[in-house]
Parts: sequence; structure tokens; C-alpha cells
Amino acid sequence: MNSSGKHPDIKKLSLLGVIVTMGIVFGDLGTSPLYTMRAILIGGRENFSELLIYGSLSCIFWTLTLSTTVKYILITLKADNNGEGGIFALFALLRKKSSWAAILTMIGGAALLADGVITPSITVTSAVEGLQMVNSDIPVVPIVIVILAALFFIQQFGTNFVGSSFGPIMLIWFFMLGALGVAQLARHPFILEAVNPVYAYRFLSEYPGGFILLGAVFLAATGAEALYADLGHCGRANIRVSWIYVKICLVLNYFGQGAWLLLNYNPGTDVNPFFEIMPHWLLLPGILVATVAAIIASQAIISGSFTQISEAISLNFWPKLNVLNPTSIKGQVYLPVVNWFLWIASSVVVIAFKKSDNMSAAYGLAINITLIITTLLLAYYLFQKGTNHRLILFFVMFYLTIEVGFLVANLHKFANGGWFAFLIASLFFVIMYGWYFGRKLKNRYVTFTNLNKYTDMFRDLAMDESVPKTATNLVYIIKANRIDQVESKVIHSIFLKQPKRADTYWLLHVDKIDEPDRMDYRVTHIIPGILIRIDFHIGFKVEPKINLYFREVLEDLIESGEIKLESSYDSLKKHQIPADFRFILIDRVMPRDYKLSNLDTMTLTLHSFSRLICISDVRALQLDSANTIEEKVPITIDQPVGRRIKRMGSPD
Repeated sequence: MNSSGKHPDIKKLSLLGVIVTMGIVFGDLGTSPLYTMRAILIGGRENFSELLIYGSLSCIFWTLTLSTTVKYILITLKADNNGEGGIFALFALLRKKSSWAAILTMIGGAALLADGVITPSITVTSAVEGLQMVNSDIPVVPIVIVILAALFFIQQFGTNFVGSSFGPIMLIWFFMLGALGVAQLARHPFILEAVNPVYAYRFLSEYPGGFILLGAVFLAATGAEALYADLGHCGRANIRVSWIYVKICLVLNYFGQGAWLLLNYNPGTDVNPFFEIMPHWLLLPGILVATVAAIIASQAIISGSFTQISEAISLNFWPKLNVLNPTSIKGQVYLPVVNWFLWIASSVVVIAFKKSDNMSAAYGLAINITLIITTLLLAYYLFQKGTNHRLILFFVMFYLTIEVGFLVANLHKFANGGWFAFLIASLFFVIMYGWYFGRKLKNRYVTFTNLNKYTDMFRDLAMDESVPKTATNLVYIIKANRIDQVESKVIHSIFLKQPKRADTYWLLHVDKIDEPDRMDYRVTHIIPGILIRIDFHIGFKVEPKINLYFREVLEDLIESGEIKLESSYDSLKKHQIPADFRFILIDRVMPRDYKLSNLDTMTLTLHSFSRLICISDVRALQLDSANTIEEKVPITIDQPVGRRIKRMGSPD
């Protein structure tokens, strides 16, 4: 989710790597002090007491320790897929990819993407609201709308020109957080006693509505999933080392806000303790730094959404979209449809909820669900690896107890805004479910045939001049994993639908590999010179530029002397005109006269809905549209015939 792309040595532990990691990974977690204590204060102002402050701070400290430090920093970061992290990479690690594991991944991925809608809204709004301490008449909503519009507008040009400064700015931001906290702790050092978990227990058991306030406490940990998702950009070592500094600064600031509240807060007043602990001379510069930090956090979430969806596309969880590379930096992608959707949705959040207090009700629920899904998938992965079953059971029970507790508390905010996060996540889930299982349903009826049965027919058709030549080289994109097989629809297209004569038939098979950056191919000469199969092994983070890769394969085969790429027409051959190519893409459609089960019918309906945002295979595989033919063939299904139609009358 690196807005600045991959730095050459970013995955190796270094001072530069640690600083850059702060700008990439910790934007969301790092801006939580802007609104977390304020949300707790709003929820508990009717019963303001020392226990509210000590207990909530204890809950924040132990949430950051148990959930972020232990679960993510120490355990989850080890579950990397060749250096890549995130919920989709975790699914790719599973040896047995069951349907329930796929559904869990969809739920977690959808919730994480919904977080990408709300994070820019609440972080930028929280920072800009600080200006009202200078002048209460400053219009916050228009300013936030302008900032978000500018942020989403520049995505199409790439963000590497500002990305290099993210790390140093966040370094300054965290230093400011820590320094402001220390200044307040010097006035009331006893607040540090809140690290005692007894206060957390008393808060949940004694404070009125303490358990419900866990929904506000959870805001402090909303960026935890980004640690794992950004593993591929920053490396495990840099994340772990930078977290030490980040956590210290965060804890100091939270405790500093708590100290100020105990010393200065007048119950019933509306204040944001984050800005209150700033000395007057630092207020304007502090608001400016907070706004820039909020923009950096938003940028990381936006770039992360692009990366997550591009990985989901590669794993067939998401319909094919137009994926662009706005810069030459490897790994930086831009998805126009996703960008403009996030912009519109984030702007709607700001306009509808207006204040960060209201947005905090919508925030947290979605990411809470992602944390629960990660716990379940991680346990399943550890089970497949052979980890001790008792340890896995303890891990699951311990973290589900914590995270389900947070979920119950967050659900109390459902009517006040949580419904919005649920609505956005549900939309993403429906798209993924329809696309993934719709493809599986259609693939259920894919039939394969043995190529050995048709080798003589390929030879005869290639030599049959009574059949008009379709192209010198005819290229089919196939799905058959076995080298000696091909889909029946390909045979139907070549021999039965309308005979297609060519000198050479090419079968291209694109194999999506769980290794993120793999790029290689294998050539099989089934009938030398007439029928050739190419197997591309493409990692899930590699852009499938099949037209380009196929051209490179042809260059290699010409250089090795395996083929001659010259025109088959004498008039063109003498002018050294290269041979022509024609791609054939076949789309399978379900026949209308076949009765499916209710579940299958619903799945295909959702699949059709998902296809509304899907680009064609021509664009997805980056083929030359001028040389591509798209065909539709019905899915062949053996249907039981209840009774046969009868003929009336007798033949003459």
C-alpha cells in the first residue's frame, strides 16, 4: 500500500527503511489520537470520573499490546507469502482453499475495503476541525471536501513525487505526539498507573456502560490490519523496529490526553483533548502537521485499496478492472473505477455525517470484522502447517474473546452510523461472491477433451486449401491445466462452429501462481509447427500483459530456431512482412432453457451484477482488439428429458 512504490532496499532493515515504513504503515494507527479519546469522552461525559480515564487508557494500552504487538507484530507477520502480506495473500497461502475459507476472505476483504471509504473522511475531518479552536466560524466540511477531491485527483498521476517525504513527516508527527504527551505527564505522572490491567477490568465491570465504550476504545487499533497488508512493501524487520518508536509515542500521547482531562476537564463541555494539550503557540503549526498526517494516512489507505483489489483480481475474487501503472515504480497501481468510487463515497460520508464525532460511529465496525476473519484464517493456516493444536485453540479462543467483545460493543453503534460501513462492505462482498462463485459455477460445466484425438484433424485442416484461411497464426486462451487436454469449446470453435484454418494454432494457458512476482513460461510442441502450447506462470501481483509476454515468447522461439515467423503469403514473404496473428476469446453463456437450483440461480444473478463493472478479456489481457475475435458458446449441460415432443401426421 505504498504510495511511493517499492524502494530498492525498503525490505531490508535500515534507518531509511524504518523511517519510510512510518509513512507507509502507521498512518491509520498514528492518526487515531485525533479522535479516540474524544470519542471515549463523548460516550462517558455523563458519568465522567477518574475510572473513565484510567480504565479507558488501560484498555487502549492493552489493546495495542495484545492485538497489535502480539497478534500482528509477533505472530501474523510471520505468515507471509514470499514476503507479501494481507488477507488475500493469507488466502493464497492456504494449501486447501475451501469454499468457507473463500467466503471468510471475501468478508474480511470487503470490510477492509469499506475501511478505505471511512478512513480518509474521519482522519482529515478530525484534523481540520482543530481550526475551529482558532475560529469557530471556519467551515470544516467544504475544506475537507476540497482536500479529498485534490487527494483523489492526483492518484491518476502517481504519488511517488510526494511519497518520499511521507516517512520524515510521520517521524515528526510521532515525535510531536510523544512530546505533547510527556509535557502533560510531567504534570500528572500518576496516570501511568493505568498500564495496570486491573483498571481495564474495573472499567468493564464497574463503570456504567464501560463495555459499550469498548467501541470507542477500538478506534485506537483500527490501523492494525495495515501492518500485515503492507508487509510486502516494507518488510517484517522494518515494521517491527519502527513499531517500537510508534507505540511509545502513541501511548505517551494517549496518557498525556488522559492527564489533561483529569486536571482540566469541565464535565459537560465539548472539547477535543488532542488539541487541548497543545500550547497556544503550537496550535496552528500542530493543526497543519495533523492535517498533513491525516492526508498521508488517507493516501496509504487509498493506495492500499488499489493494491488489495488488484490482488483480488489476480486471485479471481474480483471482476477484471482496468489496472494502470501511473509511474515506472514496480508495484504501484492505479484503478480508475475504484479511485472515483472511493472519492464519491468518502465525500458522501463527510457531507452526511458532517462531524468526526458522528463518523466515529460508522468507523471501527468494518475493520473489527477484518480482525476476526484474520484470526480465523491465520488459525486455519497454522493448522495446515502442523502447529500444535492446543496452541492454535488457545490463540483462537483468546483473540476471538477480545475481538468478538469489541464487535458486540461496535454493534451498539450500528444505528448511529455503523450501518453505513456495513452497507459498503456488503456491496463489496456481493461483488466478490457473485464473481468468485459464479465463475466456479460456470467452470463446473466446462468439459475437456483429449488433444490426441484431434491431432490428425489439426494436420488435415491446416493443409486443406478448400477452407478459407482465418489467419496464419490462430491463438486461443485456454484453461486446461493438463498439456494433453483442451476445453471442448475450443474444438467446437475450430472444427464445428465454422472451420478455422491456420498454419499454426497456439494454445495459451495463463496459470496464476501464489508466488507474487513470478514470471516465466514453458513451451510444448504438441504438433511441431502446427499446434503449440504456451504455459505462462504469472504471480498474483504481476500485471497479465499477455500480448506483450506472447510477443517476447515468439522472439525467444525465433532466436532458438524453433519457429519461423514469416508471412505464409508469397507476395508478402518476399518483402519480409511478418506473419499475421488472430486471437480467439470464447465466452460461455448459460442456456436459458436449463433449470438451475435457487442457490445457483442467485449466484449467477450476482455474477451478472459483478460483470457490470468488469472489463472485457481483451482489455484485461491487454490484447490487440483489432486482431481479436470474441465468440459466445452455450454451456453444455446434460438435461434429463421428461418426455419427448411428438410429431403430428405422417411423412409424405
